Amino acid sequence: MADADEVARLCYERLEALPRRGRPEAGREWTLLAAVLQRRRCAASHSVKTEVVSLGTGTKCIGQTQMSPNGDVLNDSHAEVIARRGCIRYLLQQLHGAVSGGSSSVFCPSEEQGKWRLQPGVSFLFFTSHTPCGDASIIPLTDSPSVKSREGTDAGHLKRKSEDPSEGPHTKMPRVDREETAERRTEDREDTKTSFPSNSSKSEDPSQSHATETVSHASAELEIKTRGPSHSAGLSCQVPDIHRTGAKCVPGGPEDPLQPGTGYHSTGVLRVKPGRGEPTLSLSCTDKLARWAVLGFQGALLSHYLQEALYFSTVVVGKCPYSQEVMHRALVTRCSHVTDLPAGFSVTPPVLLQSSLEFRFSQAQTELQHQAAQGRISPCGAAISWCNVTEQPIDVTANGYKHGVTKKVLGTAKARSLLCKLELFRSFLSLVSATEPSARPSSLRRTDLQTYWDYKQASRSYQQAWQQLHSQAFPLWPRSNRNLLLFH
Repeated sequence: MADADEVARLCYERLEALPRRGRPEAGREWTLLAAVLQRRRCAASHSVKTEVVSLGTGTKCIGQTQMSPNGDVLNDSHAEVIARRGCIRYLLQQLHGAVSGGSSSVFCPSEEQGKWRLQPGVSFLFFTSHTPCGDASIIPLTDSPSVKSREGTDAGHLKRKSEDPSEGPHTKMPRVDREETAERRTEDREDTKTSFPSNSSKSEDPSQSHATETVSHASAELEIKTRGPSHSAGLSCQVPDIHRTGAKCVPGGPEDPLQPGTGYHSTGVLRVKPGRGEPTLSLSCTDKLARWAVLGFQGALLSHYLQEALYFSTVVVGKCPYSQEVMHRALVTRCSHVTDLPAGFSVTPPVLLQSSLEFRFSQAQTELQHQAAQGRISPCGAAISWCNVTEQPIDVTANGYKHGVTKKVLGTAKARSLLCKLELFRSFLSLVSATEPSARPSSLRRTDLQTYWDYKQASRSYQQAWQQLHSQAFPLWPRSNRNLLLFH
């Protein structure tokens, strides 16, 4: 079994080795970190080598009107999504080397023509510095020893502060790298690190707030009656309550009751990522991790080349509010009953572990280090991607585009993230071109494949597996708008 602290340490060290561009400002900005790690077990020496192959930071995603039909905008910049998409870049390079007759540290030929499989002893792990947004973050306060054991810390420093109500609506500015602009135009990841009862502003609509999901006035009164006013800010929380998520229930299903305490949320439901302003269409990272445990994290395009889907053997969470029971419910139980999957796909729940090492750019650590002169604490507007590829391993973005680009280059290659759909699609087409026609998988020998949509739909086994998952576990999962996938 993987050592959770060793996994976390490798991820934190990988970030520290990168250039400072895109990193949060210490004591004023916070972010989240996620990574994909590759493990190689050597049978001869009984040794195990673990290395980070993709890393991402980020907390934001764009609103639905900012999505591009050209596939040139990075829709979701949450750390977990950044890390997974960076891993796709890594796998594409590995496959490119394999089909070109070179070497690959990951893949070897399978029995099926044109298909590849993992080399013996190779597996992948996933790390996230905080419980993923959505269902996995709806945690009873009593299940968070990492919060309760934080000695000498005032509770107020461990919860997300309400956003300044004076901030205006989304505005378009000529530069997309300005962090305040990015914060206004994007959807923030808002899962409550802690949610100690407090009074909500009467003018705030809790269904729209992307800041601290504060407990209602009634819950605050309940705490005072239960514990007395002198203990209302204590860390040893006795009144039943939960850590909140800002992710909203998908339309058409159960809604959050918004009742005091543990009655605030519905659990086990699909959620879209939160934010003020226009809605986002991005599903929560919890939901995406649960989906990857059935369909694999390789996606539809790479499934053309793989005999079997790729699954994370382990998911490690850094030091933060955490519940093993809730993580199991969110990532495993919801899909455990799915059956009739095509060959190469299976329900493959990961081992769930937590590290005792906390990310130094977490919100809790940022608030502990914050100085009054630094101004308001806020999520970092930039997202960093690093992956183990030979060309352009680092990609820093803000608001769906490369960090620092000006408005006049939007819509050009200079503005595109290397992780956007268009760039990954072009890398995939390069892989197809590098494969001898006679050595291509049968699904790629058709002559009518042109658009991104065409290639995704031609991955028949993947689409069949997705249909089974959709019908049996996630019937409310929103379908992608086809008009946003017709680029080529």
